[in-house]
Amino acid sequence: MDTNFLERFLVIFALYNLLATIGVSIYGIVARPHITKKIIALTILGDALNVLAIFLGFKPSSIPPVLLKTDTISEGDIIKFATSAVDPLPQALVLTAIVIGLAVNLFLIFLALQIFRLYGTLDSRKIRELRG
Repeated sequence: MDTNFLERFLVIFALYNLLATIGVSIYGIVARPHITKKIIALTILGDALNVLAIFLGFKPSSIPPVLLKTDTISEGDIIKFATSAVDPLPQALVLTAIVIGLAVNLFLIFLALQIFRLYGTLDSRKIRELRG
C-alpha cells in the first residue's frame, strides 16, 4: 500500500472525526436540557476546537521551531529552518485557550452549583418554569 495514500487517508479520517466531535458537542449544548450535560458538551467543544487549531497549524515532515546552534548559523540554514519549522503561533494560542477554557469551566460549574442551591434542580426547563 502506498505510504502517501495512507497518510492522506489518516489525515482526512482525523479531520472528519474532529468535525463529527464538534457537531455532536454543539448538539449537546443546544438540545440537552440538563446544565451539567451542557457544561460537558461545552468542554468537549473547546477541546475539539483546540485540536482543530493545532491540526490546521501542522505541517508534515516539519521540525520544532527551536534553533539549537546560534553561533554558526548561515543564511542558508535560516532559510531552511524557516521553510521546515512549524508555526508556533497556533500552539501558543491553544495554550492560552486551554487556560481560559479552564477558567470558564470553573465559573460555569460554580454557577451550576449556585443554580442548584437556589432552585433545587439543574434541568433548564424546570428552572424556566420556576423563574416566572
